[in-house]
Amino acid sequence: MIMFEPSPAREFLAGLAGQLERPDAILMISAHHDMAEAVVTSGSELATIHDFGGFPQKLFDLRYPAKGDPALAGHVARLVAEAGHPVFLDLARGLDHGAWVPLMLAWPEADIPVVQLSISSAHPPEWHHRIGEALAPLRERNVLIIGSGSLTHNLRAIFVEGRDHDAAVPDWVASFADWIHERLAAGDTEAVLHAVERAPHGRQNHPTRDHILPLFTAMGAGGARAERLHHSYTYGVLAMDAYRFG
Repeated sequence: MIMFEPSPAREFLAGLAGQLERPDAILMISAHHDMAEAVVTSGSELATIHDFGGFPQKLFDLRYPAKGDPALAGHVARLVAEAGHPVFLDLARGLDHGAWVPLMLAWPEADIPVVQLSISSAHPPEWHHRIGEALAPLRERNVLIIGSGSLTHNLRAIFVEGRDHDAAVPDWVASFADWIHERLAAGDTEAVLHAVERAPHGRQNHPTRDHILPLFTAMGAGGARAERLHHSYTYGVLAMDAYRFG
């Protein structure tokens, strides 16, 4: 609903392109592309996947007609394979909402090619970090690597408690986000990779690990130290922080 609900995070994403050098292509690592192994979208045409239910029709009417980049997809697959990880190409898959929602806000013209790489809840945080390290050479090719998840992601706390869009931020959310920020600023890779186990209220903020995994891949690609570009909360329990690595 960030597409339609005014918020600081929406304003940040809508202005993100102005903060960055224009990339030649974008590699998205989305929490909503979760596979057993690394999977890369390799088609030249990318459907807009509406992988959600119970939301207004106007969300289902949205389309993000970005083109794929088969050559880049092949290069991504080679980098992952050379790092010793099984990897597969998917000609048919399009962009899930973890990819097209932020892209539509930041680059509404859809004129930059996009490739998507999966996460894998079947693998530990270190696997995602190593994948990111393997992708680091893409930065020299002017490929923007984006990890799209959520710094905190307990949806049950929204739906069960009936939280408003501007609800107060509970301590169990703020303390986790603050802990992550301190460790990222210090370049403490080991701590961040194990945030769900070590940070205050880690399990409560991430009942499942999927939405924090893209952070680890981005961190691997860009280096441990991070600059926080944005900090806000939505519904009180979703930390919408954005970090730039490298």
